Amino acid sequence: MHLGKKVRMERFFNRHIGRSIIVPMDHGVTVGPIHGIADMRNAVDKAAEGGADAVLMHKGLVRCSHRGSGRDIGLIVHLSASTALSPAPNSKTLVGTVEEAVRLGADGVSVHVNLGDEDEKSMLADFGRIARSADDWGMPLLAMVYARGPKISDEYDPGVVAHCARVGVELGADVVKVAYTGDMESFSRVAEACCIPVIIAGGAKMDSNRDILQMVHDSLKAGGGGISLGRNVFQHERPQRLLQALRGLVHEDWDVEQALALMES
Repeated sequence: MHLGKKVRMERFFNRHIGRSIIVPMDHGVTVGPIHGIADMRNAVDKAAEGGADAVLMHKGLVRCSHRGSGRDIGLIVHLSASTALSPAPNSKTLVGTVEEAVRLGADGVSVHVNLGDEDEKSMLADFGRIARSADDWGMPLLAMVYARGPKISDEYDPGVVAHCARVGVELGADVVKVAYTGDMESFSRVAEACCIPVIIAGGAKMDSNRDILQMVHDSLKAGGGGISLGRNVFQHERPQRLLQALRGLVHEDWDVEQALALMES
C-alpha cells in the first residue's frame, strides 16, 4: 500500500487489529435532514465522544461539522449521490473529487455503486476513475457496493453479497462496505474472498440493542473488518453509549453480553 494511504488509513483503522467504526452521515442528500443529523456539529460531537473512528459525509457538510475542539475523529468524504426524489434513486453520480477531499483535510473518500441497476456501467466507470485518482493522491478509498436492480431478488443473498465485495476488491478499493448476509457462516465466505477489510452496513434502523450488537459481533467473528452504522447510531436515544458498547465489540473483542451490560448500565 502507498505510504500516504497507510498513514491516512491508520487515522481511522486500528493499526493492530485492522478494524474500524465508521458513522456515515451522508443521508441528507438522499432523504433530507432526518432526525439525528439536522445539527451536524452536534452529531459529529456525539460520534466522537462515543468513540467512533470516523464519520462519513458529503463535502459541503465539512464546514458545518468541524468542531475545533474535543476528541479527534477521522473524516471520509463521500463522492457519490442520488436522491429519493429521483425516478432512478439507485443510480449514483459523482459529485466530488479526491482533490476536493484532500483540500478539506479528509482521511479517506468513498464511492457508492449499485450492481444490477440499469446505470451500473456508469457507476463502475466512476469507481475506476476515483480508484486511480485515490492512488495518485495516496487517499484511502472505501467502496459501498450493493446489489439493487431489476434482476436482484435478494440483496442479502450470500452469493450476491460476495459478488459485491469482490467487485470492490477487484476495482481498487482499500475497504469495501456491503450488506450483512445474516449469519456468520455465510458472511465468513464473503470476507475470506477479499484481501481488504470488509465492513458491514447497518441498514434500516433496528428497535433492539441486542439485534444491533449481535449483528456486529457475528460479523466480526466471521472475519469482518468493522462496521459502518448510520441511523442505528445517530438516531439512537443514547448514541454515545451505543458507540462505547460497539467499541468494546470491535476493538476489545467483547461478547454480546458485555456490550449489553454497558448499554443497560
